[in-house]
Amino acid sequence: MTEERQGRPTKRRKLNWAPYWLILPTLLYLALFFIWPMFQGLGLAVWNVEGILTLRGEPQRDSAEAGQLPQGTQVNILDQRGNLIAAEELAQTNIITERWLKVRGENPDGQTVEGWASDSRVRVREEDAAGNPAFGSIRRRLGADAEPFTNLHSEPNQNSAVVGQLESGADVDIAEQAILEVWYLIEGETEGQTVQGWTQSRYIQVYDEAAEGRVDRGDTGQFTTQYIEKIVNDRFFWPAFWTTLLLMVLIIPVQFVLAIIMALVIQARLKGSGLILYVFAIPLGISELAVGILWFSIFTQSGFLNSLLDQLGVSGAPFTFLSADTRYWILLAIWLAEVWRATSIVMVIVVSGLQGISDEMLEAAELFGAGLWERVRFVILPILKPSLQVALILRTILALQVFAVVIALSGGDVVTVLANETYRQYNVFRNANVAAAYAGLILLLSMVTSVFYLRAVRTQEEKAA
Repeated sequence: MTEERQGRPTKRRKLNWAPYWLILPTLLYLALFFIWPMFQGLGLAVWNVEGILTLRGEPQRDSAEAGQLPQGTQVNILDQRGNLIAAEELAQTNIITERWLKVRGENPDGQTVEGWASDSRVRVREEDAAGNPAFGSIRRRLGADAEPFTNLHSEPNQNSAVVGQLESGADVDIAEQAILEVWYLIEGETEGQTVQGWTQSRYIQVYDEAAEGRVDRGDTGQFTTQYIEKIVNDRFFWPAFWTTLLLMVLIIPVQFVLAIIMALVIQARLKGSGLILYVFAIPLGISELAVGILWFSIFTQSGFLNSLLDQLGVSGAPFTFLSADTRYWILLAIWLAEVWRATSIVMVIVVSGLQGISDEMLEAAELFGAGLWERVRFVILPILKPSLQVALILRTILALQVFAVVIALSGGDVVTVLANETYRQYNVFRNANVAAAYAGLILLLSMVTSVFYLRAVRTQEEKAA
């Protein structure tokens, strides 16, 4: 029998592609709308897309590279020239342009000459139907020693060959115009070496003297830690960091104790437990900003708390809870608002976990003399560990992202958190790179705490594995 089996050809098992085709749309969705945007965003924190400026040997893009200068380098401007620029590039910021006109007129000898002259030397007097210059005259030079003639060039470039001259006041026909971008010959130092080369005006910030400037931005990216250094040196960073961690420490333990108590009350199937569940779940239907505004109305000077104290005769004048001098009250208000808002999220997860615990198991524990505390500690909590892992990870991520409640209760200045500083850098200072560094830190903290929870709150099966 064994020989017969060995003699038979073995059939290859046909690969079932159906599960892979079913999961493919999910993978594509994650790649397009999560993984790629996340890496693009986090890349802003460590990549300066304008960090290096490449200099050219000649004022042309295709000329040989003459060196590189980092963004922010102080430079000396040695010379400048114009170079033709495409119409679609005129929208670029910081571009310095000059216009040249191709003119035709009679020189002092009565001969017709044609060539290019800067529009600073030509006064346009007429335009055609399309708005292009059509007729003009040569401007007069001021000063007793001023040159009476204007040179015409073979190309729209000051350094091209002179093909003729026209005297001041001569009438000219304008045949064509050209828009040039100014190129600068600059010199600067990097890593102790002097680098010299040509670059476009769009990359240089010119000072008033027009002989000095700085590299405003580059045309090549580079890896950098400057944005991470900026957030560490930011005066709001450490207050935001420690306040975020403090809120996590204050909020999460209280929420879990309350959520487990609420879940046990619902699990006890008391009369009206369905209504109790709905009441407990009310905060789930309220946005974070609405919760912040609600608790602001409680703690403000004319709010519910001051009104209650006044009616009880405890305080004669309204107490200022939310101010720069009462920062601890702001922290207390944020703590209460977050506990009230997000405890129901943890409760729902715990309730769903309790559904997996059979009544027979709890009755057996009670039969062997286990009280409520023993049943919770030795039966319920060990079985709830998978649910508690999910709840801890979710709640910690939400605590790191707390934002609207802080804005509503403190304005984001007296008390600030990491999410608020991310928003401030992006919206107020328009610095997407530093905002990405803040966002990357929040992501890192979320990942570290998630790994910690997965290791700390493990089931017996996970420990054995």
